[in-house]
Amino acid sequence: MRRSLAGVALAVTSMVALSFLIPLAALVMSLVKEQGVTAAEQRAAALAPVLTLTTDPDALRESAASLDAADHLVVHLPGSGALGRSKAPTALLERAQRGRESISQEIPDGWICLQPVVLPGDEVAVIENFVPEAELTRGVKESWAVMLFLAVGLIAGSVLVADRLGAKVVRSSKKLAQASHALGQGDLDTRVDPMGPRELRDAGIAFNTMAHRMNELLAVERELVADLSHRLRTPLTALHLASERMAGTPESARVEAAVGELETELQAIIAAARTPLAVGPMGQGMLGADGPALRPADTAATAAAGPGCEAAEVVRRRTAFWTVLAGQQNRSCSLDLTQEQTAVGLCEDDVAAVVDALIGNVFRHTAAGTPFGVRVVRTAQAVELVVEDGGPGIPEPDRALSRGSSTGSTGLGLDIAQRAARATGGTMRITRGPLGGARITVTFALALPAPSGHRSRISRRRKR
Repeated sequence: MRRSLAGVALAVTSMVALSFLIPLAALVMSLVKEQGVTAAEQRAAALAPVLTLTTDPDALRESAASLDAADHLVVHLPGSGALGRSKAPTALLERAQRGRESISQEIPDGWICLQPVVLPGDEVAVIENFVPEAELTRGVKESWAVMLFLAVGLIAGSVLVADRLGAKVVRSSKKLAQASHALGQGDLDTRVDPMGPRELRDAGIAFNTMAHRMNELLAVERELVADLSHRLRTPLTALHLASERMAGTPESARVEAAVGELETELQAIIAAARTPLAVGPMGQGMLGADGPALRPADTAATAAAGPGCEAAEVVRRRTAFWTVLAGQQNRSCSLDLTQEQTAVGLCEDDVAAVVDALIGNVFRHTAAGTPFGVRVVRTAQAVELVVEDGGPGIPEPDRALSRGSSTGSTGLGLDIAQRAARATGGTMRITRGPLGGARITVTFALALPAPSGHRSRISRRRKR
């Protein structure tokens, strides 16, 4: 923007300077020429009274020399020729003598002035004054140089002033853009100092108001989620009482365990809702699938410096929870876990949310009795979580990754998994697995550099 403003100032000032400089230069040249011609005519007119008094050549030469030291003043006496070196064309001399008219005309080498003087006896003498070309342009170049210097100084000054003004505008615009980018990346405390022109100051004030309002709305939303989750504790208490009345029955232990898990999840939701936004790796992905993705360097740093957990252990615990429900629906569940280290840059709650979302989708979108499998694989740079089922599969994987696009589904489960993968620099893929249904592979980058040397992959398989 600064370059554009400077260019505009340069163009406008140059046009204005040229519009004045060209006519002024022509006027200076015309004035200098006019002054030279006028001086020549005045010298010729000053010598005319001498001719009326005497025609003595010596007296005329002395008078001409006193009027013009350059010997450009010549007297043409009738019948005796010219007193000096004449530059006048013969035709002009004859015209002045016969017509008795004053002639002032430009000739190839300069300017000629012819002044006829009537002598006693009705004879005509002609006074000639020649002005060389150099005298007609004397001082013109110097005047042009001074005007050009002033014009260049004026242009340079205007460009400098425009650049300084543009710098203030650009500085204000850059700060506003940086604050907007920081706000878009999740820094909700960012503000700008309104500065620059009035329009940019108004934009800065509006930005601060918007950011403050966003904080208020997000705080209200988090409190609303926490309150709604807290209200679910009442039916949970009723379920606890019901499970106590069922004590001694085969179902009481499973019901009590399920109620305990649900209460733990509600407590985690309440805590997460009351936590400031974007405080962890998953918070950095809050912008969703269409938001700005983290750079590889950022994701690597997040994975290395995140809270961290053993992904395989979290998957084992959450799969064990879902196995109870799978037994009730006659679903076979296979679990295949690597025994290598599977440290990822996500906390246990985030990994558990991914597992619950993917397995929950299996129960929600496939019929009872449909088998499914969970597998954790360790690669050189990542940990892969694979969840597959024997259902109808996902006909449009790309559309399914767009949150809320599936009919009858919010798309939140896949969105949670995708955001978790991106938070560590990983990916998520949807394909068709060996069981015939959907196969979802979520890749998490390792939190720590993989140890060197040979790794043996020892897997254990549990069938339920």
